[in-house]
Amino acid sequence: MTEFDEFSSPQWRLMSQVSRPSRYCGSEWRPYPPVSWDDAKLRVCLAFPDVYEVGMSYYGFQLIGSFIASMGRGYIADRAYCSWPDMKELMQQQKIPLTSTEHKKPVKDFDVLAFTLPHETSYTNILTMIFLAGVPMEKFMRRDDTPLVIAGGYGAYNPDVMGRFIDVFCVGEAEALLPELLPLIEGTKGRPRSERLTEISRLPGFYVPEYPHDGLVERQYTHQFHTLHSMIVPSVGIVHDRAAVELFRGCGRGCRFCQAGMTNRPVRERPEPQAARSILDIVASTGYEEAGLLSLASCDYSGIETLIDDLSPVLNERRAKLSLPSLRMDGFSVGLAEKLEGIRSKHGGITFAPEAGTQRLRDVINKGITEDMITSCLTEIFSRGWERVKLYFMMGLPTETDDDLDAIAELSHMTLKLGRSLGHKRTTVSVSVSGFVPKPHTPFQWERQNSIDELREKGRRIKSQIHDRAVSLSYHEPEQTFLEGLLSRGDKNTADVILTAWNNGASFDSWTEHFSLQRWLEAFGHCGLDTEHYTRERQEDEILPWDFVNVGVSKNFLKHERHKAYSGKLTPDCRISCSACGVGCRL
Repeated sequence: MTEFDEFSSPQWRLMSQVSRPSRYCGSEWRPYPPVSWDDAKLRVCLAFPDVYEVGMSYYGFQLIGSFIASMGRGYIADRAYCSWPDMKELMQQQKIPLTSTEHKKPVKDFDVLAFTLPHETSYTNILTMIFLAGVPMEKFMRRDDTPLVIAGGYGAYNPDVMGRFIDVFCVGEAEALLPELLPLIEGTKGRPRSERLTEISRLPGFYVPEYPHDGLVERQYTHQFHTLHSMIVPSVGIVHDRAAVELFRGCGRGCRFCQAGMTNRPVRERPEPQAARSILDIVASTGYEEAGLLSLASCDYSGIETLIDDLSPVLNERRAKLSLPSLRMDGFSVGLAEKLEGIRSKHGGITFAPEAGTQRLRDVINKGITEDMITSCLTEIFSRGWERVKLYFMMGLPTETDDDLDAIAELSHMTLKLGRSLGHKRTTVSVSVSGFVPKPHTPFQWERQNSIDELREKGRRIKSQIHDRAVSLSYHEPEQTFLEGLLSRGDKNTADVILTAWNNGASFDSWTEHFSLQRWLEAFGHCGLDTEHYTRERQEDEILPWDFVNVGVSKNFLKHERHKAYSGKLTPDCRISCSACGVGCRL
């Protein structure tokens, strides 16, 4: 068998004994030949803490892998994913290590094991992958020849929660960080681990727990982000099975609950010709029949209409389509959706996120949509032929009252009534409600999080007021929301809880069938920590565990936005009027 034989992994002989063996078989189409293992100057394994079909939907790994290849330094950028519990058990029994997807090499043989931190409920899966890789779980036990374990993503904005297990946190964007980090790691091979980590800690944008840093760790970002011209194509179905093109980064709308909107500033757009070229190249090279236009608010891309008009004829010839994953509640967005997907989108329905049921609460969160905009948008939807509408809301928001909750049901019924009045007797409305989690580096980072009982009662209250079978309601499990809140605003002590919970069997906590809140509550108790300490309201003069990470927006700006929230005052889109958030972007 050759070095890159798809079936050379030791896991292959376990395939007949596990569910969904396609998760482990590889057999992907790859746009670039792998760098030879023996010839590589540096070997990086990108690790996603969930199963293959979830991780392969993550645009970041496609981007980072391509970017590392574009550096032209002879670096390997392979990937690994978390094994499902049945495979994990067999691997433990037969002492089979976690291996990479492309080279089929044990993860422990790489120079760098690089995790993304997509959400807090994936943290125990990171421990599972470290364990299966044969890497010492806690960093102080690692030897000089053990891979450096690094991590980036939203979890890196409150890094000490996982600081016991991660050697280096990358704070910011890969294109701004990796060109300094990877050559340093390559150039210090063979030197003591402590010396290498000391040198990394001196670079801007990197946090090495227990190593000195000059006050603040500054988020690094770039105005010249990497462009994809092809993508790895899986041989099995994944969650988002399509080409993906990033239109822009950042968001100027300033929703006060949104961590991504605050931490990705400033807004930086990809030039329209570059975006068009990327889409056409990816579709041509991969054969995908759909391309998603990615960003936090794709309809806000300044060249969106020109891009669609330029691409539509070419993509129609290829029988490919564009899709917008995020829509505003206005007629412009509805028109774009119809132009993009026509009758096909109407069969699948259309989705919006009012977030709150009343105008008062939408002003509190700075959502920036009015009652008139909602009514006008819904009228436009039904007038253009849609019959299925999905609406996303949150419960547990700051200042929320029973009237705000009742308004969710009222708005849902109003949507149904409006659709029927415009001639759509088969109108259906799907309502999804999730619990609010206060996130670091947002204006609501100081807020109290609702308890499990409060969230459950609020979900029941909304459900009790849904009286028509054409309106369906689902709400996120309050137990999982509660855990997300505990970990998102955790501190160094929380690492002990994560390890204890993992030792007691916690894994795949974002999957309902594997989640156990009791396991986590026992872990908090075992570590002598009170969960209310982490869900409580924080004082504005309190030193927060993540204060040493500077994401760009100032703490004074966040406080000011919090005060405006309680006054019901809006902050305009920062691309229209600068809100002096501290990033210092060039308008």
